[in-house]
Amino acid sequence: MEAERSSYPVRLDGRIDPDLSRWLWIVKCVLLIPHVVVLAFLWLAFSVLTAVASVAILFTGRYPRGIFDFNLGVMRWTWRVSFYATSAFATDRYPPFSLRPVDGYPAELEVDYPEHLSRGLVLVKWWLLALPHYVVVGFFAGGFGLGWNGAGRLAGSGGLIALLALVAAVVLAVRGTYPRSIFDFVMGMNRWCFRVLAYAALMRDEYPPFRFDPGGTDPGSLPVGPPAPAPDRAGAVVGTSS
Repeated sequence: MEAERSSYPVRLDGRIDPDLSRWLWIVKCVLLIPHVVVLAFLWLAFSVLTAVASVAILFTGRYPRGIFDFNLGVMRWTWRVSFYATSAFATDRYPPFSLRPVDGYPAELEVDYPEHLSRGLVLVKWWLLALPHYVVVGFFAGGFGLGWNGAGRLAGSGGLIALLALVAAVVLAVRGTYPRSIFDFVMGMNRWCFRVLAYAALMRDEYPPFRFDPGGTDPGSLPVGPPAPAPDRAGAVVGTSS
């Protein structure tokens, strides 16, 4: 059961900065204007390239690797920006202008590249099969779409994600600490949204699970295997033999 929970090929992670500023969140949306301008063009390219990829999948059963890497980079960039601001307010580290993974940045997104995709599913999964998930995403993020407008909503410009992130920021300003319970819940909603985005962008054939996975660490990012043996009272490891 645990292996099944850990197997979904879209992994979204986030970590709260330990020394968050109480008041920086008030101006973060203004600080992100350069990112908004760049992402507007990137999401336009994302939409066009997704259409190109759909044709390639229809005829070859493969998602062109170059397009996949670019689109994943756009999603990764969007997640960093949204984690910095309206989707979490959980870091004060300014998001890098990069499509690539950035070591040490507290917001991470990975999608496993598929070696083969169904030619038939490409015609229906992004609009028909994903419809039930769109209802959930609309409630969480305030809307959905493959483009900057949709990406902005995914990033928490409306809906429950943005509301709870704002509540967390206000609590941070008053108490000086970010409420962990709200962070875990917000991360679960963001995780659900980005899984659906990857599916709708034709990047995976596995249907996104109707499963809420809260917490900063994605289940797929956790090591899978038997738990480490526990030490006994004397400090020896129980369950091992010399």
